[in-house]
Amino acid sequence: MAVKLDQQKILTALTTERKYGYLPFTLHIYDCVTSTNLTLWELISQGATAGNVVIATQQTAGKGQWGRQWISQTGGLYLSVAINPHIAANASYQLTLATAWGITYQLRQCGINVGIKWPNDLVLERRKLGGILTETKVNQGQITQAIVGVGINWSNPVPETGINLQSWLREAGEAGGRGAGRVGEEKYNAQCPMPNAQCPMPDIETLICQVLLGIESGVVCLLEEGINILVSRYLEFLVNMGDRVYVNDLAGNVVGVTPQGSLRVSLERGCITDMKTPEIHLEPGRISLGYRSS
Repeated sequence: MAVKLDQQKILTALTTERKYGYLPFTLHIYDCVTSTNLTLWELISQGATAGNVVIATQQTAGKGQWGRQWISQTGGLYLSVAINPHIAANASYQLTLATAWGITYQLRQCGINVGIKWPNDLVLERRKLGGILTETKVNQGQITQAIVGVGINWSNPVPETGINLQSWLREAGEAGGRGAGRVGEEKYNAQCPMPNAQCPMPDIETLICQVLLGIESGVVCLLEEGINILVSRYLEFLVNMGDRVYVNDLAGNVVGVTPQGSLRVSLERGCITDMKTPEIHLEPGRISLGYRSS
């Protein structure tokens, strides 16, 4: 059964809470689409501009990074936002870093301890909560149009390596808050999955609002404060910092991310003989950092 979204509730929350006016949000809400990114590209071809948003609770042909299928069952949140960043063509991953940081920061402000798994996944308790897919169009060496697609598990079924937010909130409430918000005196609200608590995310409309605000704040940080400040903020939420990894049988530790979005790995000195600086940079797709299943 399709989840019906309350557009007015989303718009009211956006008006009340937003700090920036960079994106004049125009919402297009569907029960089900093939892909929110694809639907938004079609709207752009018909004249839609930056700030247009496509939202659905089911996709039939969702996709993730590297063309992988993104399972998009009913109950999840799938949305895409159009932006016109006018940044260098080789800087597309900066948009992914920006939106990953912005959404993570926004959800943390709500008391949900989300982290980032390099380069584009949102994680909760080291399991996958959501992901980001950025698609761009380039003209004369600049990205003139971009779509940021976001998928977040709300109430949809997930694999062992995944987690959905509604179940986590419910368990957090039963455990007495577990970092998911302040324990309050309010009675259980049937819409709120966290019983006996003041729920930080009472419904999917609130989640949509926070995700959109996060995307906007991330893009504003990138365009106004610059990539170096953005990367420093991104690293604060990166769950992979210090992880031991292996690259072509060489052992190393994750020490950061470059402004281009590559993973910085410091190799153990015993693994190398001819490198002055034992650090390598891995582009997205070169290595998989994996998930735990429990």
